Amino acid sequence: MKLDTADQLSAITKMLHWLVAIFMIALLFAGVYMVETEAGWLYPWHKSFGFLLLFIVIVRVAWRIKNGWPSPVGQYSTIELSLSKFIHWLLILGTLLLPISGLLMSYYAGHGIDMFGLEVIGKNIDPENPEKAIAHSKALASFFHSVHHWSGYIIIAAVTLHVVGALKHHFVDKDETMKRML
Repeated sequence: MKLDTADQLSAITKMLHWLVAIFMIALLFAGVYMVETEAGWLYPWHKSFGFLLLFIVIVRVAWRIKNGWPSPVGQYSTIELSLSKFIHWLLILGTLLLPISGLLMSYYAGHGIDMFGLEVIGKNIDPENPEKAIAHSKALASFFHSVHHWSGYIIIAAVTLHVVGALKHHFVDKDETMKRML
C-alpha cells in the first residue's frame, strides 16, 4: 500500500478526498435545497447517502491518521500555514459531525435510520397513528437538528475557503499543491 510522499499523494488519498468531496458537496446542496423548498421526497436519499458517507469518512480519517498530513509543497507564511491547518481540521471534523448529527437527529426524532430502503434502526412508531413517529427525545432531536443545520453552513464556508486556497496555490503561487491532488 503506497503512502503519500512530499511530491505525490497516493491513489487512496486522492480517491478518498474526491469521494468525500463529491458526496459532501452534493449532500450540502441537497440539504440547503430541502430546507428552502421543503422537498420531502429528497429526505430518504439524503439520509441514505449521508449514512454511506459516514463510513467513507471514517475510512478517510483512519487513512489520514495512518498516513499523516501532506507536507506543504512550498514555503508559506505562518498565517497561511495556520489557516490551512485550521480549514483542514474543520473539514475533517465537519465531515464526521455532519452525518453523525444527522443520524442522531433522525434517531432522537423517532424516525429511525434507513439506508436505501433497508431499515438500520427502526422507527419509533406511534401505536395510535402508524404513519407518525414518536420522538425518543424532542430536546435531543432539536439539539442535533441545530448542530446538523449550522455545521452544514460552516462546512459550506470551509469548502469555499478550501477551494479558494487550492486556486490560490495553482494560479498565484504556481506550486504543485493542486496538481498533486488531481
